[in-house]
Amino acid sequence: MLKEFKEFAIKGNMLDLAIGFILGAAFSTVVKSLVDDIIMPLVSAVLGSPDFTNLFVVLKDPADVASVNMTSIEAVREAGGIALGYGLFINAVIAFLIMAFILYLIVKNVNKLREPEEKIVEEPAGPTQEELLADIRDLLKKG
Repeated sequence: MLKEFKEFAIKGNMLDLAIGFILGAAFSTVVKSLVDDIIMPLVSAVLGSPDFTNLFVVLKDPADVASVNMTSIEAVREAGGIALGYGLFINAVIAFLIMAFILYLIVKNVNKLREPEEKIVEEPAGPTQEELLADIRDLLKKG
């Protein structure tokens, strides 16, 4: 049983999966930084919102509303309030779309590298069924 597990763990697919998982985690931090530090400030500047992460709706006020900074979702949540953070959701959706698009481009280009284009060679069209039957008929008439 140990030998079978060793063969399974050493197989190329398992190693590829592990490498893909590690690269995916590292890639995720890069995409998160791209969204949070580059794309969202540009989107916020165009739409006039200072920061999407602090777009939220308070569902339940904290116990001591007067001492809480109500412009920060983290402050509201830390004070015991309940806030619906739709700005955080917008950031997550944008990060997902960027990640999906980049992975699409990567997979598309890797597939182009893996599979060389097969040249389709048009073979000359053979005789049609009617032509073959006519040839057989002519041969039978001859003889």
